[in-house]
This record gives sequence, structure tokens and C-alpha cells, in this order.
Amino acid sequence: MLSLLAPILVFGLVIFIHELGHFLAAKAVGVYAPRFSIGFGPALLRFRRRETEYVLAALPLGGYVRMASRLDEQSAFLEGGSEVSEKTEQPKDWDPDALIPFGPKPVPEDRWFESKPLWARLFIMVAGVSMNAVLAIVIVSAVAYHVGRDIVPVTVVGPVSPSSTMPALAQLRTGDTIRAVDGKIVASWNDVQQNIVTGHGPVAIQTQRGTVSLPAAADSDRIAVVRSIGYYVPTVIDSVVQGDRAAAAGLQRGDSVVAIEGVPVRIWSDLTSRVSTSPEKSLKFDIVRAGVARTLVITPKAAIVSNPATGNDSTVGKIGAAARDVSRHESIGLGRAMRIGTRESWNMATTVAGFLKALVVGKVSLKQLGGPIAIGKASVTAARSGIDDLFYLIALLSINVAVLNLLPIPILDGGQILINLIESAKGSPFSMRTREYILRFGLAAIALLFVVVMFNDTRGGISKLLGWMFK
Repeated sequence: MLSLLAPILVFGLVIFIHELGHFLAAKAVGVYAPRFSIGFGPALLRFRRRETEYVLAALPLGGYVRMASRLDEQSAFLEGGSEVSEKTEQPKDWDPDALIPFGPKPVPEDRWFESKPLWARLFIMVAGVSMNAVLAIVIVSAVAYHVGRDIVPVTVVGPVSPSSTMPALAQLRTGDTIRAVDGKIVASWNDVQQNIVTGHGPVAIQTQRGTVSLPAAADSDRIAVVRSIGYYVPTVIDSVVQGDRAAAAGLQRGDSVVAIEGVPVRIWSDLTSRVSTSPEKSLKFDIVRAGVARTLVITPKAAIVSNPATGNDSTVGKIGAAARDVSRHESIGLGRAMRIGTRESWNMATTVAGFLKALVVGKVSLKQLGGPIAIGKASVTAARSGIDDLFYLIALLSINVAVLNLLPIPILDGGQILINLIESAKGSPFSMRTREYILRFGLAAIALLFVVVMFNDTRGGISKLLGWMFK
């Protein structure tokens, strides 16, 4: 049941919100919209209220809002097309006082899509992607409000990793207390990271020793700064795994490790670095317990770990002990949640746009594109992880739909916007032949994209099938 309901919820909500944007905008400017449909194919449910028929169709992979147009059937790609011409078949709920197609009355010219000024037409076409953006912001904000956030209430610098591209990082030292970033006072490590990422130009970090200026010509440089410095985690043991090497050697919760093999350790990363490089090698730990110095000998066990970046396995040492968690969980107010939702939704949009740019210039393979099957699988996985993950996936898909619909492909919103702008600039609409060629190009582009994503979605199964056949 979950495998069926999760994809329907994900696809259905995103599509419904998108088409609702077009529908409400069309109604707001007076365009006649006789049909609002979610899905394609045979209707599972239909009913008419006032001058609009609402349809739920069998294939929930899209939808449309049918609008009156002077272009008649040639405009069928404009969110469902036109209802200007007379219908030869009378519907069961035929109303002699209604407009076509529910009655005999012709649609007034002032209610055609083309009769509206340019701003009104653009408003209708932008409304769909705008509603998708609003949906993402609302969902992410609601999730943030519900989940809250983990805050690190320290501003003391821990590990610092200077690089050849940013040697100025060496001016920061372990133990420095950051007081402000770019002139903004900070009260937590969350503030430190947020102020670094959202700033512009060189990063100015004020500590108790002075101000460190780090060059940052691009946003990626500021992100690199965030990744190069960590917060201070003391070498205090919070927990030990019973039966593991640390517990067997007598290490206890609350012990402070001051040195390993006579070399002082100041922060937790110093400890983990020494332990991880010493599998099955005995190490002398100098600790302080309740104010009394002690010495323990611990032999880290060898463990195989995989590097996600390279995919290679390596052997490291582990003793079965964990650091004290300095973070705390706190609820957040609605205002902060909305700011988080807006920021995260914008980050999603820029990520999708960056992926499309990389795809165009050849930096990303077409194999990474996913279609409805991939989205369906992701929705089931997210649903099993929890309602928050499922709705976060809906927000991500909604942003994807918003960005993709702005592409200048004729049958998408972006293409329709471009066509209307060009027609407005030239002072006359395209000829029917030209419009037909444009729409055919758009259909071909979408059809090609659909073939690619469906191939990507099914290539695993196809490979298995071919392997079985040739076997």
C-alpha cells in the first residue's frame, strides 16, 4: 500500500499545486477556464461546479487547466487548450444557459487568453511555478518548525585545516574564541557558519586575539572556509562500548584524555587521528579522572571502513569510545522557520539550476537524470524514513518542477512566456504554421527527455533481462 500511496501523494500534490496556480491566476484576470484536470487519460472522477469541470484522471503524471483561446485546437498545448469552438456532442449535464462546452453560448472574446494584456498572460504562466516555490517554502518551513534544530552553543575554534589555496587560515588557532564574523556578533557555531556562508567578499573573523581576514572571491570560497574549521570538542569521554577495547582497558565516562604516547591532545580530532592510524598497536593514554592523573594502555582494534569519496576501503583503529556531545536540540519560532524554509528552498533551486547548467556543458552525464519510476522509488524510501522526509522530498520535487518549467521549451511555462514576449515585441502573433512548428519542436524535446529518463529508470531491469535472455 505504501508503494502506491507515497508516489501518488508526491506526484499528486506537486501537480495539483502547479495547476492550481494557473487556474487561480486565470480566474483572477477573467480568462474562461472550463476544465481543471489532475492527470491524463480516462477520468476516474469528474464533477462540474459553476463554469468549471474538475477531473481526476487515471495517470497522475501531469495535469492541465483548459483555457479559452482564439487559436482553437492549435492551442491545445497551452495548459490544456481551447474551448472556443462549438461542440457537436452535448454533455450529460448540458446547460442551455452555459458557455461552451457545457452549453450553447459562445465564449466572450474578452475572456480569451489572447485578449488579456501581456502582464495578465505572464501572470497566468508564472503562477504555476510560483505556487510550486510557495509549496516548497511552506513544507520546508513546517518541517523546520516541527523538527527544530541542533545548535552548537560554542564559538571556540577546534580543528583548522589550512590549504595551499587559503594559507591565511593558519592565522586561526585551536582554542581561539570567535566573537564576530563580518562584524556580526556570534553566539553559537551555527551563527559562525551562517554568517560566513551568507556574506560576500573577504571573510573577516574577529577573535580574542584580533581579526583574521580570509580571501573569498566566490561563494565557493566561503563554503571552503566553513569546511576548513570546526568547533572545539574537548577530549572528554562521554560513553564507552561495553566489551570493546576502551572499556576493557578501564576507560570510563567522564575521563579526560590529556596525552597519547606522551603527545598532548587538545581536541577530540587529535585523539581520533592518533587512534585511527594505530590499528592493533598498543597506545599509552594519559588521562585525568576526578582530578587524579592515571595511565591506561589501549590497543585500538582494526576496522574496515569505506571512503564515500573514493569508494576504497581502508583499515583504521577504533577503541569504542565517544566524545561528549556539546550540541543541544531546541525548538524554533515560526519566523525563523520561515526564514529557514525560504533559504533552503532557494538553495534547492540554485542546486537544480546548477545541475542543469552542468548537464548542458557536459560536466554531468545524462545518466544522472531520473524519471517517474526513480521519483516513485524515492518517495517510498522517504515515506519509510518518516513523514518529515517524505514532505521534504515533495518540497524538492516541487522546486524541480518550478525550475524545469521555466526552461525555454515551447510547451513548458518558460517557452510560453518567451513566445508571448517575442510576439509582444514584434507587435503581432506568430502565424499558425510557425506556432505549429514551435509546438512540434517542444513536443519533440519533451519526448526525447522522457525517453532518456525512462531509459535511466529502467536500464537496471533491462540489463538483468538481457543478461537472463543471453544466458
